[in-house]
Amino acid sequence: MTSALLRPRGRTRGTTGPPVGAVAEGSTAPTRILDWRDPMVTALVHELGADPVDAAGPVDAVGPVVPVDPARQIEFLHRAHTWISGAVRPVYSVQDERPVSEVLRRGRGSCSQRLAVLEAVARAYGVPTRVRGLLVDGSFWYPRFPRLRRIVPDQVLLAWPEFRLGSPAGAPGAAASWLTVSELLGGLRPVAAEQGGGFTNAGSETLFEALSRTAIDWDAAPTACPSAGPGADSGADPGAGAACELSAYVLTDLGHYASRDELFARHGQTLCGLARLMAEPVLGRRGAA
Repeated sequence: MTSALLRPRGRTRGTTGPPVGAVAEGSTAPTRILDWRDPMVTALVHELGADPVDAAGPVDAVGPVVPVDPARQIEFLHRAHTWISGAVRPVYSVQDERPVSEVLRRGRGSCSQRLAVLEAVARAYGVPTRVRGLLVDGSFWYPRFPRLRRIVPDQVLLAWPEFRLGSPAGAPGAAASWLTVSELLGGLRPVAAEQGGGFTNAGSETLFEALSRTAIDWDAAPTACPSAGPGADSGADPGAGAACELSAYVLTDLGHYASRDELFARHGQTLCGLARLMAEPVLGRRGAA
């Protein structure tokens, strides 16, 4: 049994997000959460072997004026994901609006916070990002909190990032497509398919780590994820496939937003302010297990 008592009050999370036909263009601009101009973030970009976009040339509202090589962008973001996986300890922090610079200073963060770090680094490198808002059934987190199911929120607000890579080489001005974080990290490299195995939602591995070896899919797809979906067989072979389909847990698709700041401003965070205040001192230090 999940709990609806911990939700933010006065927030209506209906079946619709932005107006029909609206397009979230995304941006490379810093935000309160994605504060990539902070020295902590720019230092990380330098450590990853690049310069922030301000030093690389002019940018328009949604990305670099001069098209860049998507392959270089992909390699850079893979390096960033690997670095974050190793340097930012996974915990169950409930403060989704914590600035990326503060997450880096603390050296620990939730999946949402670690994804925000990846977004901030991407924007600093000139890759526009946006997020898709998803309401996910709280039962997805039962394996993580087997003795605390009654206080698991009935729905969790997930900001799932998307990235717009530069125009293909030799085709300046060509329309660039958006890639989900899963397509970027788990679907574009043969090594990910070779490693295979869906996200079992057990042990210390979190969704953030699993992205490097399996395609996390929140929409219906042909290949199911081992142990995915309410009532799934927990004894499934974890190497059964490279894709991990989790659509059974999606309650509502809230659409796309230019930033996670915009998503949270409209729909609030997963927990109400009082619940976050009480839970953060404990969960913000509790490692994933």
